[in-house]
Amino acid sequence: MPLYAGIDCGTQGTKVVIIDTEQGATLGEGSAPHEMISNSNGRREQDAQWWIDALCLAFGRAVKAAGISPADIAAMAVSGQQHGFVALDKEGRVLRAVKLWCDTETAEENDRLLALLGGVKGSIEHLGLMVATGYTASKILWLKTHHPALWQRLETVLLPHDYLNFWLTGNRVAEYGDASGSGLFDVRRRCWDRHTVELIDDSGRLWNALPPLVSADSLIGTVCPAAAERLGVNVTTRVASGGGDNMMGAIGTGNTRPGRVTMSLGTSGTLFAYSDTPVISDSAMIAGFCSSNNGWLPLICTMNVTSATSAVQKLFKQDLVRFNQALEQSEIGAGGILMLPFFNGERVPALPYAKASLHNMDTDNFTEDNLCRAVVESATFGLRYGLDLFRSQGIVATEIRLIGGGSKSRHWRQMVADIMDCPVVCLRQNETAALGAAIQAAWCDGLQPAATPGEPVPAASDLLSALCEKFVQLDESTLTRPIPSQQQRYTDLYANYLALLNKEYAQVAL
Repeated sequence: MPLYAGIDCGTQGTKVVIIDTEQGATLGEGSAPHEMISNSNGRREQDAQWWIDALCLAFGRAVKAAGISPADIAAMAVSGQQHGFVALDKEGRVLRAVKLWCDTETAEENDRLLALLGGVKGSIEHLGLMVATGYTASKILWLKTHHPALWQRLETVLLPHDYLNFWLTGNRVAEYGDASGSGLFDVRRRCWDRHTVELIDDSGRLWNALPPLVSADSLIGTVCPAAAERLGVNVTTRVASGGGDNMMGAIGTGNTRPGRVTMSLGTSGTLFAYSDTPVISDSAMIAGFCSSNNGWLPLICTMNVTSATSAVQKLFKQDLVRFNQALEQSEIGAGGILMLPFFNGERVPALPYAKASLHNMDTDNFTEDNLCRAVVESATFGLRYGLDLFRSQGIVATEIRLIGGGSKSRHWRQMVADIMDCPVVCLRQNETAALGAAIQAAWCDGLQPAATPGEPVPAASDLLSALCEKFVQLDESTLTRPIPSQQQRYTDLYANYLALLNKEYAQVAL
């Protein structure tokens, strides 16, 4: 029975999905939460050991839900939150807490690196994208600047999913897709960029600390004895390359060919599409990452989606039921209130030092319901800003596949359809990044030479398409189309949002 496990280590927790490729079924799921270290100066960190503990707990729960023996799992792959910085010493010990994608404490270091690269133009010339606050590169420069003693012990730079691969196999490697978001990688040539590396450190320490790169369709090893004992799997269980959570989310939503756009309403907001060729955008805000199926994944990330809505929920001590009631009871436009929801700074547009703000309040519109609608509308306007950047580059959105916690709200789905002027639909499988990792594990394993001599190895793209067709299922009950009158109303409101954005931050423009 060919069983595969997908592991997704996200910001808020770890999820595990187990699939059976013979039956074409998801057998079981499990999850476990993470804590976060958070300060008002932009610090956002986690202890790497929390990920391992959560992985083991979530894996055990998924195995129990599936009703299987973990020893029956043939292969697994890891999806991980992008851009984090795991610093290892020679013995493989983690040197300090891991700075996450949403950390903005390193904004000054990113500005320094961008200037050394020659600004946006120089960054795109060397890397194919603009280094942004939150990428791994500025975190490395921050460690070198603020923790010189730790810097002297640095042996290996890993991203979060790379670190879990290291824990599973003992091998220190990186994969093209996730490496794309490091700020050290040339997305066109699929290699580390020595020029950028040496701007951070010209001693050779950083260059030597970068792990070897593997293609997305690679198996990187088998589970080491210590990890096998904790998980209950065999030491012969294979581990695929895995990738970043957005890359795995693309596979898990069937976004492996041009025309579809995946939108995530999670802690952050993401938009991504598929391309057969490198996407080197005129806009520095589009990251032309590599995908985890050996193509490219143009991506836009906003920093404030459910992180912003959760802040309002917490203020009013609301559960999700009450929050959705507020959306239903309020009217389009939130009574005139506009919000700039930059609680965590912002990446698109590039405003790392921005703060959240409310505008146009008076004694009549200042209500709980209106504030709830204002935060959802503003978070969605931020994603519309990103979609407009896509459209300006010729990326067509004929269908938006919606994922993330916010996608569960029918009110929010309608808002997305109206604001984007595009049909949206959700997936039957909620954990799309974990599912994508499981599919990728099956894909990589299926590309290996068969045990039977002479049996052909399937073409990579054909096998991946067949696996996505088998496991990625649309939830047709969530299909939501724009309502023309509401779409027009939101067109006007979005123009007001852009005017406010440019008034507060004159440098932002599509």
